[in-house]
Order: sequence, then C-alpha cells, then structure tokens
Amino acid sequence: MKKKNLSVKKKIHNFYSKKLNDPRIKSIYLNFKKKLASHITNSFCVAVSGGVDSMALSFLAKCYSWENNKKVYFFIVDHKLRNNSTTEAKLVKKKLKEFQISSKILTIEKINKTKNLQSFARDNRYKLIINQSLTRKIDMILTAHHKDDLIENFFIRLLRGSGLKGLISFSNTKSKVKFDDKIFILRPLIDIPKKDLVYISNNTFNFYVDDPSNFDVKFLRAKVRNLIFNLEKEGLTFKKLKLSMSNLSKSNIAIDYYVQKNINENSNYLKLTNSIILKDDFFRQPDEIVFRSFSELIQKIGKKDTFARGAKIENLLKYLRSTNNYSKKTLSGCIIQKLENSVIISSENR
Repeated sequence: MKKKNLSVKKKIHNFYSKKLNDPRIKSIYLNFKKKLASHITNSFCVAVSGGVDSMALSFLAKCYSWENNKKVYFFIVDHKLRNNSTTEAKLVKKKLKEFQISSKILTIEKINKTKNLQSFARDNRYKLIINQSLTRKIDMILTAHHKDDLIENFFIRLLRGSGLKGLISFSNTKSKVKFDDKIFILRPLIDIPKKDLVYISNNTFNFYVDDPSNFDVKFLRAKVRNLIFNLEKEGLTFKKLKLSMSNLSKSNIAIDYYVQKNINENSNYLKLTNSIILKDDFFRQPDEIVFRSFSELIQKIGKKDTFARGAKIENLLKYLRSTNNYSKKTLSGCIIQKLENSVIISSENR
C-alpha cells in the first residue's frame, strides 16, 4: 500500500478512535458493541437511509468492524419516493466514502402507488437488501430503529387493530425477516433515544439527510408522533410503555406455547405430499390458539414469504366451523378441504 494511502487510513482510524473518547458516544458504543457481540458471527450489513439515525448507526458499525476485524457492508436504498432521492443517495455515498466507508446504492423501481406508499417502499427496501445479503452470505441486517421508533410502532399497530403478536413484535432486538428465514434483522439501537443518535451524527460525520415526509401529516407516522407528544404531556413515559410491552410479551410467549402444543398434538404432516391433516380437536382450542396455529400451517404448506391476511384466515375458519360443505377453498398457495372429522391443507403446486 502506498504511503499516502497508509497515511489517510491512519488519519481516518484516529478520527474514529478520538470520537469514541467522547463519554456520551462511548457509552452508546459499549451498549451497541454488547448487542452485536452476542449476535454477529461473520459479516453483516447496515441499511443506510442517510437520515440522522442511520448515519449514527454507520459510525458505530464502522467502529465495531475495525475493532473486531469484521466485514461490514453498507447499502443505501434509493426509494424513489421523492424527486431528489437519487441525488440524496449519491450524496450519502460520497459522504460515507470520505470516512472510508464503501457503500452500494440499491434502487427501487419507480413507485406508481397512492396508498400505503411508505409501507410499500419499506417492503421493497428489505427485498433489495435481502437479495444482496443472500449473494454475499450475510445473515444479519442492522437497522437504525431506536427507542422513539418503538413507541411509534406500538401506537401505529394499535391504531391498525393489530393483535398481541403484532403489538410486541417490533420490540425484539433480533427478529426473522419475513421474506427469508435465513436472514435476521438486528435492532441494536432499539433502547437508545433518538436524541442520542442526533448527538452522535452531529459530533462525528456532521451530515444527514432530512426526510420531509417525517413531518407530513398525510402519513400516519407523523400523526402518531403528534399523538405521542400530547400523551407525554399527560404523563406517558417510555418506562411505563416498556413495562406494558414486557407484560404483553409474557402473554405472547404463553400463547405461543399452546399454539405449538395444538400443532404437535392435533395435526399430522405428510411430507410425501406436503400436506397436513387437522384433527377435529385442532379447532376446539381457544380462538387465538386456533387462529395462530392455522396461520402458521397455511404459511408452512403454501411456502409464502408472509402470513396470509388476518381477515382471510378469520373468514376461512368461520366457514370451516359453520358448514358441512366439503368443497375446496384456496388461500395463500394452499388448498383447504373439510372432510367429515378433519380438514386437509395441501399445496396448490403439488
């Protein structure tokens, strides 16, 4: 390596080391490092939006990779939601390069949707990053979700009528990606408040991109932020909400136990035909147990990336319980047929 390149590398390395001497940044980094140490084995990747949260995450991830000699990939997704998104993506890439962070821009095709824009863009963002991860044999995607996001997502899901599992799923530090079970999402900043990430960004790279949609009240998330602001004035604290989520999580674990018990005792999987026979007792359990058990088996046989919509599952269960009609129904890649004392779930692709 040329002397000039060695000098630049040493200078950048000193930059990161010096920033970690800041007591506030060091405290956050130690928390971050502890989470990664228990989950990261080989290489991992970072989802970079260019926002204040992901720029702070990029700094912390680069420090960790240097200190632990781990390969880390940085992916910037050009979501095409705004006219200047491509320019912003290139600017973020350029800024990261100044701090010896190589990144790759992944582009979402132009979106022609008017409803659920942010949700659609988020799903496609994950798809792009997952495809890159599969190619590079990466099994862990780091996202910059933080404490404020946790609170927001709880209320968003509550307003959308999510069940118990949906309400607490975002609180997990590590979770499976719904598109591919081989890859996990890791949220190492989930208990860090946004103000701390703003501090890191301002005192390290001193650069981030502002997303105006964060303040646009036509989006549900912006409305929820206003709601939380008012609730905080009435006494809502993260500690109280976290306690409630912890209690909900314990209830969810108990339900999951009985879901697996129902599947193990009241269903038979036929590997040869990739089908499942459900005993009559399968449907005699409490409604939530039946709903989750049935959803899980539909997803297993249909081999879809996501679970079937809750309303469709509910309607199908209602049909199976209320009729002696033996005609076949289809859902999420499955054929469902009621027999005299059982139900058979088989694949449409047999």
